[in-house]
Amino acid sequence: MEILNDFLLKEYNSFGLDVKAHRFSTFENIEEFKELLKYNDKKNYPLLVIGNGSNILFTGDFNGLVIHPSMQDIKKVNETKSSIDFKIGAGMIWDEFVSFCVNKNYWGIENLSNIPGTVGSAPIQNIGAYGVEIKNNIQFVEIFDLADKRIKVLNNAACKFGYRSSIFKSELKGQCVVLNVVIRLYKKPNPILSYEKLEEKVLKLGKKNLQNIRNTIIEIRSQKLPAPSEIGNAGSFFKNPVLSNEKSIELQNEFKDIPVYPVDNSVKISAAWLIEKCGWKGYKKGNVGVYKKQSLVLVNHGNAKGHEILELAEKIRESVFEKFKIMLEPEVNVI
Repeated sequence: MEILNDFLLKEYNSFGLDVKAHRFSTFENIEEFKELLKYNDKKNYPLLVIGNGSNILFTGDFNGLVIHPSMQDIKKVNETKSSIDFKIGAGMIWDEFVSFCVNKNYWGIENLSNIPGTVGSAPIQNIGAYGVEIKNNIQFVEIFDLADKRIKVLNNAACKFGYRSSIFKSELKGQCVVLNVVIRLYKKPNPILSYEKLEEKVLKLGKKNLQNIRNTIIEIRSQKLPAPSEIGNAGSFFKNPVLSNEKSIELQNEFKDIPVYPVDNSVKISAAWLIEKCGWKGYKKGNVGVYKKQSLVLVNHGNAKGHEILELAEKIRESVFEKFKIMLEPEVNVI
């Protein structure tokens, strides 16, 4: 067990902010993690467990212990004629697992290609894109309960998945650490290509196979979203608001071109459209701004401070509320 002092977290937050952790360490198995907890019990530091920091905004240095899980193993735990379940370590890069599945010809998560972050963060956020959410594939999430000091396994229902949410962002926030995730994949082709012109773009590459779908998704995301290695960002900063049918009809009567998407008994509105209509797309002031190709993405153009990005986010929320009476909810976790 190695504890590093005043550790620079620039590589562990996709905004690329120059912030430090008072103490920092990694763990590769549960025994190492328990040792870190024993150490921290004696020191009584604030504790933060992070993956690659692709959904975090630090507003300053973290005066506590930051722990990074680095388990990256993939283990088959169940298989039938039609499906296969894998248990994946929380520290594995998410897109590397998607690539693994595509190469093995397993269906189910190809639409989630090129999403930044680790496998451990996938259930917390209930990541989703292009008509697919990971909640539909997750069978179990193995966690370490920080209060009981023991490992627990939550089934899909116990995770209380919702739109970009889960029990890990509510009741269990700060109360547990994700260790492994069991994900189900399928052997028979089941392309989900109804999102906008996705099918049309895939067919330009040939057949509707896994690799063509993955390549199309990667191309689309690369065109819309800047790589954190080039421009500091955390992807979509805000969630798309989900409104009642009554509220959406009211908005559609006033704004004829507002894009709406049915979701169960509600309607999802494009947060990017709301922000763009308020004039923020391509905005830049000093080191912070809004990405020129996607208004949901707030960016660090160089030496931004976390509080500057947060201040910009608040101004955007206020302007959207003033114009549409909708309060945007951040998708990014502010530390």
